[in-house]
Amino acid sequence: MAPVELGIPGVRSTPDVSTRPDLPGLIDTYGRVATDLRVSLTDRCNLRCTYCMPAEGLEWLPGQDLLTGAELIRLIRVAVDRLGVRELRFTGGEPLLRKDLAQILAASAELRPRPRMSLTTNAVSLARKARGLALAGLDRINVSLDTLRPDRFAAITRRDRLDDVFAGLAAAHEAGLTPVKVNTVLMRGVNEDEAPDLLQFCLDHGYQLRFIEQMPLDAQHEWDRAKMITAEEILDRLSARFTLTPEPVARGAAPAERWLVDGGPATVGVIASVTRPFCAACDRTRLTADGALRTCLFATTETDLRGPLRAGASDEELAQLWRAAMWGKAKGHGINDDGFAQPDRPMSAIGG
Repeated sequence: MAPVELGIPGVRSTPDVSTRPDLPGLIDTYGRVATDLRVSLTDRCNLRCTYCMPAEGLEWLPGQDLLTGAELIRLIRVAVDRLGVRELRFTGGEPLLRKDLAQILAASAELRPRPRMSLTTNAVSLARKARGLALAGLDRINVSLDTLRPDRFAAITRRDRLDDVFAGLAAAHEAGLTPVKVNTVLMRGVNEDEAPDLLQFCLDHGYQLRFIEQMPLDAQHEWDRAKMITAEEILDRLSARFTLTPEPVARGAAPAERWLVDGGPATVGVIASVTRPFCAACDRTRLTADGALRTCLFATTETDLRGPLRAGASDEELAQLWRAAMWGKAKGHGINDDGFAQPDRPMSAIGG
């Protein structure tokens, strides 16, 4: 296969597909099959979280570089119809900033077999949009929330919008976008003391809490392993107030390890990407808002789908590019390797 132009200028990828079995799905050389597609709808965000971007924000992608709604829907259709994708997670940036979100959701819901659809949001504008998202076909919501204290929320996000997030969570629950999951990043010297309070808050409201180890995906490239709160530390802090027992259900490809809280049925999860990598079971493939295919959150190369799409490529040609890229997926993210290099793109441009 000829070299595939990447979304990063000047970089090329030449996956060797000569030994790939003639199978329609997104298989790789380690026996994994990608059935979960993470779709970034925009790199823009209405918060400025300290661990994600600088106070002044970032240089957003030009509008003409973003996939149109029709282009997104077409690539999603290719993924579902031809590549075996069964789960869609819409991300950003902040995906609720996408004005045609409802149309994208509705078109995706019409695909057969119908993919299960979820969305990750900061919930700032969720209260007024939750019901419409549910009507459009969205199944579930993930909300990023790192603190219950207004002063800390303003310090972390550089915006005073905590009440809006609480309202968004409640509206999502009321609209049936359940289970409502809360994603929390604990940071040393910032909010690590709130772990038990955050879990109690979620238990009280019927939300499912997931703690996520802070990962090297910030635009400033200032991530420091020593400042990261590890999964072990998170569990120790929770165990000071709650009794945690491992959930007796196979984890499968889910990124979160889960524990029963005080005997259940409520659970809490920890996504330990750094200290307990789960790459061997990864079933994800990723599409950025500007049409770049990424095999891993930490990939340093990308495969451009927007260019071929706009040049008139057929659905099967797009599918073949996708299959070839996933065949070359690395064994793991390499965070703990000596030669690890942080991706040039920050999380807001990759999609969570």
